[in-house]
Amino acid sequence: VKWMMYWIIFALFTTAETFTDIFLCWFPFYYELKIAFVAWLLSPYTKGSSLLYRKFVHPTLSSKEKEIDDCLVQAKDRSYDALVHFGKRGLNVAATAAVMAASK
Repeated sequence: VKWMMYWIIFALFTTAETFTDIFLCWFPFYYELKIAFVAWLLSPYTKGSSLLYRKFVHPTLSSKEKEIDDCLVQAKDRSYDALVHFGKRGLNVAATAAVMAASK
């Protein structure tokens, strides 16, 4: 659980960092502060990632749990439909190619 919390927070940090680097790279000691922040996240003494996860991420995920579950069900249904559609299409292409090859 500890590592799950760390990697979720680190992924959010990396995503935010992609956009903030453009605007904040001129800030003095910006890169040193980023290193210190990652060290704070990793440290078993400060438990920074656990703190941020429990304070911000978990409440957000808990409040959106129903919507997330609905999206997962919809994605599962759509992926099954797409698999069937492309499977039929692939079989039609293969059958057409076989007929064309046999007719030559």
